[in-house]
Amino acid sequence: MASVTSLSDSVQQHLASALSAALPEAAGADPLLRRSDRADYQANGILALAKKAKANPRELATQVVSGIVTGEVIADVEVSGPGFLNITVADQAITENLAARYADDTGRLGVPFAARPGTTVIDYAQPNVAKEMHVGHLRSAVIGDAMVRLLEFTGENVVRRHHIGDWGTQFGMLIQYLDEHPHELDHKKSEVSGEEAMSNLDRLYKTARKLFDSDEEFKTRARRRVVDLQAGDEKTLAIWQKFVDESKIYFFSVFDKLDMEVRDPDIVGESGYNDMLAETCRLLEESGVAVRSEGALCVFFDDIKGPEGNPVPLIVQKSDGGYGYAATDLSAIRDRVFNLKASTLLYVVDARQALHFRMVFETARRAGWLNDDVTAVQLAFGTVLGKDGKPFKTREGETVKLENLLDEAVERATAVVREKAEKVGLTEDEIVENGRYVGVGAVKYADLSTSAVRDYKFDLDQMVSLNGDTSVYLQYAYARIRSILRKAGEARPVAHPELALAPAERALGLHLDQFAETVLEVAAAREPHKMAAYLYQLASLLTSFYDQCPVLKADSPAQVENRLFLVDLTARTLHQGMALLGIRTPDKL
Repeated sequence: MASVTSLSDSVQQHLASALSAALPEAAGADPLLRRSDRADYQANGILALAKKAKANPRELATQVVSGIVTGEVIADVEVSGPGFLNITVADQAITENLAARYADDTGRLGVPFAARPGTTVIDYAQPNVAKEMHVGHLRSAVIGDAMVRLLEFTGENVVRRHHIGDWGTQFGMLIQYLDEHPHELDHKKSEVSGEEAMSNLDRLYKTARKLFDSDEEFKTRARRRVVDLQAGDEKTLAIWQKFVDESKIYFFSVFDKLDMEVRDPDIVGESGYNDMLAETCRLLEESGVAVRSEGALCVFFDDIKGPEGNPVPLIVQKSDGGYGYAATDLSAIRDRVFNLKASTLLYVVDARQALHFRMVFETARRAGWLNDDVTAVQLAFGTVLGKDGKPFKTREGETVKLENLLDEAVERATAVVREKAEKVGLTEDEIVENGRYVGVGAVKYADLSTSAVRDYKFDLDQMVSLNGDTSVYLQYAYARIRSILRKAGEARPVAHPELALAPAERALGLHLDQFAETVLEVAAAREPHKMAAYLYQLASLLTSFYDQCPVLKADSPAQVENRLFLVDLTARTLHQGMALLGIRTPDKL
């Protein structure tokens, strides 16, 4: 089915036609239409046009109104203030527009695809091999997953990339220890859980570190192993692969708890670009983008200086010949642009790395790898704070493990679900399943409902509350509609455009109409918090609707059908919107 023209677009077309008739030189001008609390819409563009044409804005507005045909789409237009237009849409137009969205058999609710989709490579959820994932990994995973879903829904070709930390000097120590104690990781992958895999790695890391710090001979052997690893020694690489495989078991278990799909081919860590590092350095040096300084290969920037006013360079290759993060990140850009044919590179990375990525992107631009056709963007995010407003730590002052945090959220949510289980007739299996969906959804929504760049407080009590701007409130709104539909008996959702709409019905309908433009705007601006805000407002309007408009006890069978249609479309919109944020909507809650 083709996309559905929104009410705002229909109103805009009527306005544009009347505006060009009243002022021919204004043809194609934007009437600056927006939602208003004084009417359904307000158009503010006439003031600027009148000023440009040296006309009286109120007189021009009156002339435009005289050219607007009221009826099927626009019910009423009035001039307000110095030349604003207050526009009321016809009830019939609202219902017919929503009926078209409801009839969309693709499940897209009439949402069009983006005008010019391209290929976006999203770099997100970047854990480190042989290390536990902590609360700091939460935001990259959750925001990145939401952006994957949103962009794919708008028709973008999305390539996922998990740039895991799987290379570096610490692996020499680990590899040497495992080589000397070969049975430490002996088990079949199918026989070990993610928690056990991490426990094995954590224990092995601590033991190897203790030996590294106390035994000079082992330290020497470990350092030699780093050289072997970088040189591609087969035996060393085979042991290194064991660490990677063991870590993946753990990663997949955590992502599964987060209700996120992470596929093995999408995991391309730092090691995946090793073969490109030397060529990246050569290309930068030969082109003059990078220069040698005190033996190191550096890129300098006039506008980036340190505390003492000295230039701060991006070090691509160290003076000892080793490669830093910059060489890997620049090689990844080359791979994503020239092999994956990306038009956009999106990095969901901590805001504290902004300077590094600013220098990396500028270097890639100077090298010609990024240009007007290929852009790189950091979707920077802030820090997760505790209730006290300080960085989120355990009582012992340690970083909170992501698994522990998710387990606690699910435990709290399950208790909330269990309280209402008997009333809605949930089985024990449904209580457990819904507890997981509510708990994980609560964590995701708290993150996604905050502008990414801002810090936010992690407060589980608030997150699993049925009141306020929480995912539980939205999930409960969805479940409430499902309950009404189950109780409807033989009555079915049917749109009745001939019926007049109550104020709460109109408000709900006009907001439902905005879903399509919201999805496209959120995806284009990379601001998932605006989707969360849209859904919360939708649930709030639904609550007002319930209070003012009986559904199953409406005045006539036609009104029952129309209100069932309205709430069913609301449920579908909540379900689709939450799915785009990676959050489930249980039928019973």
